[in-house]
Amino acid sequence: MKILVSDPVSAAGIEILQKEFTVDIKLKLPPEELIRIIPEYDALVVRSETKVTKAVIEAANKLKAIGRAGVGVDNIDVEAATQKGIIVLNAPEGNTIAATEHTMAMMLALARNIPQAHQTMKEGKWERGKFMGVEMRGKTLGILGLGRIGTGVAKRAMAMEMEVIAYDPFINADHARNLGIELMEVDEILTKADFITLHLPLTPETKNLLNKEAFAKVKSGVRIINCARGGVINEADLAEAVEQGKVAGIAVDVFEKEPINPENPLLKLEKAVLTPHLGASTAEAQVGVAVDVAHGIIAALRGEPVMTAVNMAPIPAHVLKVVRPYFELAEKMGCLAVHLADGRINSVDIEYNGEISQVDTKMLTTALVKGLLNPILQESINYVNAPGLAKARGIKVKEIRSKESADFANLITVRVRTDKGEHMVAGTLFGQEGRIVLIDGYRVDVAARGWLLLGPHLDQPGMVGKVGTILGEANVNIAGMQVGRTETAGTNIMVMSVEADVPTPVMLKIKAIDGILGAKLVNFNAG
Repeated sequence: MKILVSDPVSAAGIEILQKEFTVDIKLKLPPEELIRIIPEYDALVVRSETKVTKAVIEAANKLKAIGRAGVGVDNIDVEAATQKGIIVLNAPEGNTIAATEHTMAMMLALARNIPQAHQTMKEGKWERGKFMGVEMRGKTLGILGLGRIGTGVAKRAMAMEMEVIAYDPFINADHARNLGIELMEVDEILTKADFITLHLPLTPETKNLLNKEAFAKVKSGVRIINCARGGVINEADLAEAVEQGKVAGIAVDVFEKEPINPENPLLKLEKAVLTPHLGASTAEAQVGVAVDVAHGIIAALRGEPVMTAVNMAPIPAHVLKVVRPYFELAEKMGCLAVHLADGRINSVDIEYNGEISQVDTKMLTTALVKGLLNPILQESINYVNAPGLAKARGIKVKEIRSKESADFANLITVRVRTDKGEHMVAGTLFGQEGRIVLIDGYRVDVAARGWLLLGPHLDQPGMVGKVGTILGEANVNIAGMQVGRTETAGTNIMVMSVEADVPTPVMLKIKAIDGILGAKLVNFNAG
């Protein structure tokens, strides 16, 4: 596989990718050149300079993942990528400390007029009286967006004896109170805060969140900091609020258009501290985001779930710790289930029993659907497009959870219903190894790997020997075998783990044995 790196990325991340893949570094590509060469690549790594437009994505015939070495993905058409089944991932934690510390630096510089005073000193002036500042102790800080960076800013602000209030529709009030933060609506924060700092993504809901209407509500003399995303503040309205004296000063690191337009009204303000998008510009952060995005790209190209994918449900660390060992098992169970099924699949029920039922299992369900569809569809199936492809084919997927589990601490059961009937597969972990423990009600103990030969047959002597003889003559070694009765009286099922693929002519011979009721070969490697 080939990876294209089209923006400057730390060598630490590139070296990780080069251990497994071919990596081409081509910087400052014109849009038409990127469109021309992107069909060659399986993954693309960018920062903020490369614009991954719909045209680029449509031209990308092999692309499986786009990695953003940073947080914001404004420069990537995520919707177009999702429609094409391309995973878009970022590195939200790699620059958390850098962005948090830059916010604090901007807030302190704003409170004490440090850049303006520095400039006059460089000019040979001594103007102490001109740059009277304010203390942060005892002031109220309003934080819009209480994610990793917003929370980090809150902790540091409280260490400086500030009172912290915050707005975040996705944070539980009890959790905020445990942090010493009071949650409020935006309008209430505007009227109470002495400092307001933004830590929100740019979305249709947050675009121009602070505008002329909002500035009319703010506490007179408020100071505003934006180290989040350009566009969450209307820059013309902000400049006007500063000029009118309603806003005492601003500190801005991000702009709606970058590099900043020389005509931007913020550049003309004396009470403005401006930096050229330096929030993530530390040596440590650049290494961190490069390493994080490299590991995300590797996971995506291996077909594994990606913790930081932005176009599928994120997996909290405490949930991932529980479900991670089950991903491969769930996918292999889907592969086995689809091999058992005859006819068109109408629905899939996945039941989670035991401790695993107490966490969010959506990604495990996606893994199972991915394994179910992969053997029967020509498209590349991944964690992004699997749910959509199932829905497009009219397959109803349902999760069932129960804390009760009779025989195992944790058990995953899948039931596939087709026009011709229903089949069931159940699996669990023995240690860290996934094992199939039920096939259509028959108790087995099978490793979910390699090839598995299933042979329902009449309960009569010699059946296993006949199959074994045919396999032996074809030099196919049997690694393990189990036989037991099915729910249908007078029938058994043999389950053989074989060490190599069974050629079609050999399978036809097995199926032709008198008493065999339909042999099937499952290739877990293809699932």
